[in-house]
Amino acid sequence: MEALRYAYQHPLLEAKDFELICDAHEKKNLSKGDFLLQKGQTANEYYVIEAGLVRSYLYDYEGNEITIDFKGNKEVAIEVASLFQRVPTQEYIQCLTDCTLWKIKFDDFQELFHQIPAMREWGRAWMAFELYLSKKRATEMITEPATKRYLQLMHERPQVIQQAPLKHIATYLGITDTSLSRIRKEIAHI
Repeated sequence: MEALRYAYQHPLLEAKDFELICDAHEKKNLSKGDFLLQKGQTANEYYVIEAGLVRSYLYDYEGNEITIDFKGNKEVAIEVASLFQRVPTQEYIQCLTDCTLWKIKFDDFQELFHQIPAMREWGRAWMAFELYLSKKRATEMITEPATKRYLQLMHERPQVIQQAPLKHIATYLGITDTSLSRIRKEIAHI
């Protein structure tokens, strides 16, 4: 429940609202390697992660796996375009560790969205923050060197550094495994 309380924090949500939100979620335990979503599927739910790490990835035009996001403890694992536009996804969302998740189905979310006015405000705030993070990441991929991006990831998302394989971290940072190894060696000598 702590993960749900964290994910759905908003000053307008009251205790009774939070109860309805919690009741709409179903606890799931998944194993490392399990998929939450695969290419071609239309997302029909999203997840709040209680414990564990998932990654979102896709394949580039040459068939290389590229990690586009990580979500860990107390974060929301979602494929927004597929879920809300009701279209098949290009993404895969996969558990990198054993995970304990809280799943909410799209229809249940829609019902809460219409039933609880504060839920709409939460949704707007959440989406605005996710848009900010996406813009920040896109800008940093262009304007910041890989070493700085890695150090920032270490500082802001230590769970990713601790639990994600280096090959996934490298593609997330837009660099090769070899470059990431060199950066890690340089940092170790500082």
